[in-house]
Amino acid sequence: MDKLRVMDDDLTGNDGDALAPCVFLIKVARQMMKNNNYLIVDPATHQAVLVDPAWQIDAIHTMLANTQSTLRGILLTHAHPDHVDLAKPLADVYNCPIWMSREEIAASGFSARQLIAIDETPWRVGEMRIEPILTPGHTPGCVCYLIGDHLFTGDVLFAEGCGICNGVDAAHAMFDSLKRLTFRLRPETRIYPGHTYARPPGQRFADVLSYNMYLHFADKHSFAAFRLRKGQSARKLLDFV
Repeated sequence: MDKLRVMDDDLTGNDGDALAPCVFLIKVARQMMKNNNYLIVDPATHQAVLVDPAWQIDAIHTMLANTQSTLRGILLTHAHPDHVDLAKPLADVYNCPIWMSREEIAASGFSARQLIAIDETPWRVGEMRIEPILTPGHTPGCVCYLIGDHLFTGDVLFAEGCGICNGVDAAHAMFDSLKRLTFRLRPETRIYPGHTYARPPGQRFADVLSYNMYLHFADKHSFAAFRLRKGQSARKLLDFV
């Protein structure tokens, strides 16, 4: 992959230009679940944010130490347990905020002493501009985070597909969210999902658009009929790498 290096302990990061945010992948697992956690570091200030931390806290501590960065906040794409597992303990250790959309907080009941409810107003950590993009469908308040040319999608958009939808209304919302991303993103934007199936994180959106069929339905009704079709294999839904 362009500008991607392989590091020790199966951790990966990308070397952009000197001022671009640096993205580091931390692969974590528990039983059948395999998740991608991401540490995004501002090279100018060494301030960092963490996306959807779960399970293996030592791996996160190690990555922060290896990158010589300071954790300034935790970005949560949604409130499912495998995406919020370590948010509270890490916020306690590093005395930093946790960010989640107002809609997701209301729908899920997630709470934490350090929790900050956000809308789509961008903010900065160091020199990094963080832009939340509300993308409901997988859950009512799912958010993708755009940082530079990097989009962190949680369970909304995978390289090969999109997240599970709980019913027709959710599938219609997912269709609208994917269309929004299609119009919003630049071809060069890199996509970093919460799980990996076949293609590794960091795919260019132009490439994802070329092979992800969920981005090409003409209307929400045909999208929902396919997304909710019978006979989908639960095993394949958890066939992470």
